[in-house]
Amino acid sequence: MTVTPEQDFVLKTIKSRDVHFVRFWFTDVLGRMKSFAVIPSELEDAFADGMGFDGSCIEGFCRTQESDMLAYPDASTFQVLPWRPESNAVARMFCNLRTPDGSPFEGDPRQVLARTAAKAQAMGYVFNIGPELEFYYFKDAEGTEVLDRGGYFDLTSLDYASDLRRDTVLTLEKMGIPVEYSHHENGPSQHEIDLRFTDALSMADAVMTYKLVVKEIAMKHGVHASFMPKPMAGEPGSGMHVHQSLYDLDGNNAFYDPNDPQGYHLSKVAKHYLAGLLKYAPEFCAITNQHVNSYKRLIAGGEAPIYLSWARSNRSTLVRVPGYRPTSEGACRLELRSPDPSANPYLAFAAMLAAGLAGIEEELELQEPNEDQDLFMLSRQDLRQQGIATLPESLGEAVELFAESELMRATLGDHIHSYLVAAKRAEWNDYQGYVSQWERDRYLAVL
Repeated sequence: MTVTPEQDFVLKTIKSRDVHFVRFWFTDVLGRMKSFAVIPSELEDAFADGMGFDGSCIEGFCRTQESDMLAYPDASTFQVLPWRPESNAVARMFCNLRTPDGSPFEGDPRQVLARTAAKAQAMGYVFNIGPELEFYYFKDAEGTEVLDRGGYFDLTSLDYASDLRRDTVLTLEKMGIPVEYSHHENGPSQHEIDLRFTDALSMADAVMTYKLVVKEIAMKHGVHASFMPKPMAGEPGSGMHVHQSLYDLDGNNAFYDPNDPQGYHLSKVAKHYLAGLLKYAPEFCAITNQHVNSYKRLIAGGEAPIYLSWARSNRSTLVRVPGYRPTSEGACRLELRSPDPSANPYLAFAAMLAAGLAGIEEELELQEPNEDQDLFMLSRQDLRQQGIATLPESLGEAVELFAESELMRATLGDHIHSYLVAAKRAEWNDYQGYVSQWERDRYLAVL
C-alpha cells in the first residue's frame, strides 16, 4: 500500500515514542466521545481499509441489521496523550466513518462539518472558529459543592483552581492545541479557557479534546469538571461563545472592510453572513443548545442573550462585533453568544456556517444594530411588544422549529436531522412528565 507522508510520520512516531495503543476517537450524534483501541501493527491496514466496529451500539448511528461500520483514522490528528505514562504510551487519532461499501456514513457528525466547510470553500471561503468554553469545577460528580468563591478574572487565594487551569493549558499545548486566554469566570468555581482560532474542522476536534482534557485533569486532582449549561440556580450558566470569520482562499479576511459606512469595518459578505445567523438562529438552537437544561441559561434577564439582535459594545445582543482592535483585519470577526458547551461542536459549527452561507446566498439585508438598549432588562413579553424576536423558550419549542427547518435538514442530512428530532422530542416529553422540587415547594402545601 502507499503510505502518505502524514501516515509515515505517525508510524515512525509510534516506534520512537514507545506507543503501544492508539485510540480511535469519534463522536456520536449528541457529541459524546467514543473510542476503541488499536495496536500499532494494525495501523497500516487501518489507514488503507479502515477498522471495523459495531455501529448499532452508538447513539444515533444505525439499526442492528445495518451495524457494520469502518473507522478511517485521520493521520493529521495524531497526538500522544500526555496524561498517560510515557512508557507503553497511548496516542489518539480522530476518525472518519464509512460504510462497508466505502461511502461516508451519513450519521458521522465530523463529516457533516467537513461537507459544510467544503461548500464554503467552493464559494471561495475558509471558515475560522475561536470558541470560549466555560465550565465549573465541583468537589465531586454527586453535587454542586464549589471549590472557591472567586469572581470574574479573580487571581486571589479564592481561585483554588488556578493550578488545575494551568495543568489543563499545558496539557492542551502538549497536544498541539494553542490557548489564547484562561481565567476565572463570573460564577463561583467557574472557569474559561479560550482556544486560538483555526479552521472549523480542526477546531471541532480541538473542542472535543479540550473537554476531555479538562475532565481528565480535574479527575487527576480529585475533583469534577462539568460543562452542564446551568448547573446551579442563581449562578451564571456556562456558555460557548463562538467567534467566527470567513477568509478568502488567498488568506484575506472576507469580513473586513475599512470603508464600511456604518463604522463597524464589516464587509457586505460579513453583513449578509450576520443576517443569516440572525434569521436561522431559532432553527439551529436545538443544535447549539441541545438539552432541556440549556434553556435554564437562555432566560430573559440572564447573562446569555436570547434576542435576535447585534451590536459592537452591547453584550446583551445575540451577535457581537468585538471591537478590541477595530482597525485590524485579522481581528475582524463575529461572536455568536448563545451556544453552550454541551453542544456537539461538529454539528454546531456546521449549523452556524450553513446559516451564514445562506445569508450570503440569499443576500439577506441586515437589521439595524441595537447599541444602546440593555436587552437583559426586558422580559420576553416586552421584547415582543418592541418587535424584537427571540430564541426559543424551551427545548420543546426549539425542536419543533428545527424539525421544520429545510436548511438544517439539508445541512445535517436526513439521518441526523430525523434522529435528533426524535431524540429531542423524547427528552422534552420525559422532562414534561417530571415533577420538580420547585413545584412541590410551591404547590404541595397550598393546593
